[in-house]
Amino acid sequence: MKNRPDNQTEGTVTFGTGDVFADLGLELTPEERIKLLIARQISRAIVERGMTQVQAAEVLEIDQAKVSTLTRGRIAGFSVERLMKFVAALGWDIDIEMRPSGKARGSVRVHSADKPLDEEKLLA
Repeated sequence: MKNRPDNQTEGTVTFGTGDVFADLGLELTPEERIKLLIARQISRAIVERGMTQVQAAEVLEIDQAKVSTLTRGRIAGFSVERLMKFVAALGWDIDIEMRPSGKARGSVRVHSADKPLDEEKLLA
């Protein structure tokens, strides 16, 4: 083991805030956050169904290049509505619930009821 100054630690752990986007230093609009979360669900659904990008493109009625773009988190050019249609086309239900927040300004959240997926499959 190499000698190192006392002020350096090995295996430092940094805990996140619970907001992965902020932890990465990304300042996103609420719409961008929602679009990214929906895009992630689309990617998960494609992987869970064992589909190729070509097969997914047929189901989503877009070309394979757009599937590739979308599954890499590049959401420019995709509306929230269009992304929700893709999720539905992949066999997922979408529920939108609105209720009083009790605050001056409400918030928007997206929840996914999916089971954990092997991250290696998702990132492959």
